[in-house]
Amino acid sequence: MTDQTTPQDPTTQQPAPEQPADDMTPPGTTDEMSQEPDHGETSYTGSGRLEGRRALITGGDSGIGRAVAIAFAREGADVAISYLPEEEEDAQETVRWIEEAGRRAVTFPGDIRDEDTCRALVEHTVSELGGLDVLVNNAAYQMAQPDGILGITTEQMDRVFKTNLYALFWITQAAVPHLPAGSSIINTTSIQAVDPSPPLLDYASTKAAILNFTRGLSQQLAEKGIRVNAVAPGPIWTPLIPATMPDGKVEGFGGETPLGRAGQPAELAPAYVFYASQESSYITGDRIGVTGGRLM
Repeated sequence: MTDQTTPQDPTTQQPAPEQPADDMTPPGTTDEMSQEPDHGETSYTGSGRLEGRRALITGGDSGIGRAVAIAFAREGADVAISYLPEEEEDAQETVRWIEEAGRRAVTFPGDIRDEDTCRALVEHTVSELGGLDVLVNNAAYQMAQPDGILGITTEQMDRVFKTNLYALFWITQAAVPHLPAGSSIINTTSIQAVDPSPPLLDYASTKAAILNFTRGLSQQLAEKGIRVNAVAPGPIWTPLIPATMPDGKVEGFGGETPLGRAGQPAELAPAYVFYASQESSYITGDRIGVTGGRLM
């Protein structure tokens, strides 16, 4: 775990390759990982920047979503998370950290590839939390295909596009009428949006669309006082990596970055806090890259 208050050498403060290539069924769970990610459980310290806010985070059970949920709660926000039903154990661990921070946690298991589920998710969040101030569209799915476009089936493409892109449209569309002026929408794009890896063609395409969506929606909602921004992760160590990538790629994951290692979810959370907080009040339609030095 990393102390967030003391300057450290970024090349050595977190584990470097080689990561263990655990045998996991997609999308994977945290407790299956022999090297669990750092979500900021022992390191993130809040300072009241989101006091009284109500946030919804998709894919909030593990990985980046869990780190953001922990950070938001420690900054004073109540947090709703969505996740697949088979990820319940991971979700309850996130709930434990939210509640340990003294904030309210709301859960919503369901498959966001379904439009009705997306709309019900927003209505449930608003009902349980009494409103909504911050929406984090974070849930995503990928499956590396070494054979490139020839290996991408229609079934896989449907799963990737509906999870990453359709759900983002549906959830945002349902959320906008509930968001007051001063609210924030934060979308998780990726380095893949501008520097696509050949085995991730379908995934990278959705991430490029999310970046464009962020820019376009920011122009639509600016007059309502709602800001829309994106965070673009590079290689981040989450359950999705060993569950969806070939063993050789897992073991060297992140090693190609200038910092020489994969990032940890805890290293993403401050970017989401910044966009959710008043500190970014004059920023909309933009993105922060958290990429270990890979240029966007």
